[in-house]
Amino acid sequence: MMETLLLPFQLPFLRDAMLAALLVAAPCGLLSAFLVLKGWSLIGDAISHAVLPGVVGAYLLGLPLILGAFVAGMGSALLTGWLDTHSRVKRDTLMGVVFSGMFATGIVAITWIAPEVHLDHILFGNLLGVSPFELWTAGIIAAVIMIVMAARWRDFLLHAFDPTQARAAGLRVKWLHNGLLAMISAAVVSALGAVGIILVIALLVTPGAIAFLLVHRFGPMLLLSTGIASGSAICGLYLSIALNSAPAATIVVVLTALFLAALAWRAARRMLQPGRE
Repeated sequence: MMETLLLPFQLPFLRDAMLAALLVAAPCGLLSAFLVLKGWSLIGDAISHAVLPGVVGAYLLGLPLILGAFVAGMGSALLTGWLDTHSRVKRDTLMGVVFSGMFATGIVAITWIAPEVHLDHILFGNLLGVSPFELWTAGIIAAVIMIVMAARWRDFLLHAFDPTQARAAGLRVKWLHNGLLAMISAAVVSALGAVGIILVIALLVTPGAIAFLLVHRFGPMLLLSTGIASGSAICGLYLSIALNSAPAATIVVVLTALFLAALAWRAARRMLQPGRE
């Protein structure tokens, strides 16, 4: 038992995997609370898929893949906002069109322009093969997101609840809106090497959803969401070692199990203590 617990600290690639999992999970868990509260769960999924053509473009130009991913994700989010302002189509419809179109464009580009390129690690992640560059990238992004949130989380909270009141209070609503989009895009970029495009949405949504079921105040929800994401990343990594399974997928399975447990606990509490919810 003790040997299994100490195994990640003895093997360098497992040690890097654990560090990468924490650096990716913590900022995603922090942002997850805002996404759930603001009803932006779909936009996290959308951005994670929209980065694919940026990855392909960066590969063809010889640039860092994360740079192309960030530009594509942020550009798609801003384009959706512009279309929302200048068209009669609803925002959720626009997101479905723009982001699914971006993802499809990336797939076509891979098969047509660069069929020899294998980007499976971008789609599904490669936590056990994370590179030092990806570790540094995840660390810098995590530090920036944590610092920004620590300094301005109340402003982001007011903007999530009531943008009109936030504007009346003198806050720069547009900056808060675009800043949150930028942090979501950056979190997606940091997660590319660890969990991939397909599974990053679980880290951006599920921890906040679990915390929302368990607590009633936003401060504790923010801390709990971050703790759940980080704890699930570590537990999922250990479980993947024991089961010889894919680490990223195992982390998502742990998060899903926790969500179902929280849902069951909430339902049981409602039945035993009616009127308390």
